[in-house]
Amino acid sequence: MSQSVSILALTVEAAGALTAHRFVGANLSQAGAGANAYGVARTDAAIGESVAVDVLGTAIVEAGAAIAAGAEVEVNASGKAVTQSAGVAVGRLAPGESAQADGDLVEVILFPN
Repeated sequence: MSQSVSILALTVEAAGALTAHRFVGANLSQAGAGANAYGVARTDAAIGESVAVDVLGTAIVEAGAAIAAGAEVEVNASGKAVTQSAGVAVGRLAPGESAQADGDLVEVILFPN
């Protein structure tokens, strides 16, 4: 697993259950498939709990499938990163990163959106 370089992390109150290393939506719940992302949760959080969310820089993200090196990513229905196709591009794999399968952790350069 690579390092992450968070330039800006904000602590928020989770509006829905959040899983570490998955995308968070603007509503502070898990981001929906193909949607914009506020950032990436650093830890698990239940509704009402405080959680740090990386919003600028790089973050460690759980992949939802294999992802090629350098690919742009979008959010899948589980809040994981998948290769960008029809949804909003929320980031790009950091140099040297690739995912071989669902569940791999990869460093993603976050796109503000």
